[in-house]
Amino acid sequence: MHALVFHKPHDVRFETVPDPKIQDPRDAIVRVTSTAICGSDLHIYNGLLPQPKSMVLGHEFMGIVEEVGSEVTNLKRGDRVVVPFPIACGRCFFCTHDLPVACESSNENYGPEGGLVRQKGAGLFGYTDLYGGYDGGQAEYARVPFADFGPRVVPEELTDEQALFLTDILPTGWAAIDWARPEGGESYAIFGCGPVGLMAMKSAWMRGASQVIGVDIQPYRLAMAERAGHASMVIDASKEDAIERIRALTEGRGVDVAVDAVGMEADESRLARLGHMLKAQAGNIKALELAVRAARRGGFVSVVGVYGTDYDRFPLGQIMDKGLQLKAAQAPVHVYIDELLEHIAHGRLVANDIITHELPLRGGPLGYDVFNQKRDDCVKVVLKPEWS
Repeated sequence: MHALVFHKPHDVRFETVPDPKIQDPRDAIVRVTSTAICGSDLHIYNGLLPQPKSMVLGHEFMGIVEEVGSEVTNLKRGDRVVVPFPIACGRCFFCTHDLPVACESSNENYGPEGGLVRQKGAGLFGYTDLYGGYDGGQAEYARVPFADFGPRVVPEELTDEQALFLTDILPTGWAAIDWARPEGGESYAIFGCGPVGLMAMKSAWMRGASQVIGVDIQPYRLAMAERAGHASMVIDASKEDAIERIRALTEGRGVDVAVDAVGMEADESRLARLGHMLKAQAGNIKALELAVRAARRGGFVSVVGVYGTDYDRFPLGQIMDKGLQLKAAQAPVHVYIDELLEHIAHGRLVANDIITHELPLRGGPLGYDVFNQKRDDCVKVVLKPEWS
């Protein structure tokens, strides 16, 4: 089959690789019909997360079930499914406590410690050897472990584009809002108007937001925030002081909930980047610092942008003085996916309006370059193996 294979930073190739096979009675083989490039894939692409050997990338994918293992009774050949990005067994302590991203059974590197090179949580599709070394879904076919727990059957009336983002970015944006336990009427500042930030905006409105402020430095993403995220206000942080503007919009207090949807790849100068490299810090925590400043006293900070290392400027004193609650995690997709699928099916949520580029799978290397370089107003790239 054909797949997108990572070889080294900035080197992703469309290549022929062996077809996946059933390796466990709980496996399924899925023929991929749609897959997407995620901002998290760029962490590997740019070398912020180490991957010493070649790997098929991609953790956002869906398709048609071609084969199932002997213990998979909830799926059959021909079912059209969407696949959560964490690989979770459904039976361990964490899976049974609604923490599938902490699954004890899907990653040989699992352990309680955490951190970049220390013990990790659940296995992830196409996301380095640290997370289990599983080949991903930017391919014509994918092996799906624990297929009796993860994949969800997609209603026939939904297009791939409508359902695809249930794999990751929609549950991630939803989690950022849900963690704050909204009751309605809250104000939000979303730092990062990329795909996850846009999904957080949509989720905030679904949960009764009174105000949603989008913050970014890219005009085309701010325009998308106004259009698809329905932001009540956008702020170009490259042209004005975002924190002062947010406080001016919230009677000087700050927002009830601030969301860091950027993570460690926030824009920074070359000198600052060199300083972080010398300290063995991958990227920076600039977006997190802004989110902490933007939240009102007693407010909530959700961190769904990805961070890979520890950082020496973590604003713990500020968090304590302001009495903030902070939650950071990868999204427990399995917990939210059924509810979100219902919202999509009934038209209450629209996720596919953020797609800016659709390419055949063989166009994946170009898609990575365009997305990474923020060219051609690229917000979200969807790849179609059947077009190749």
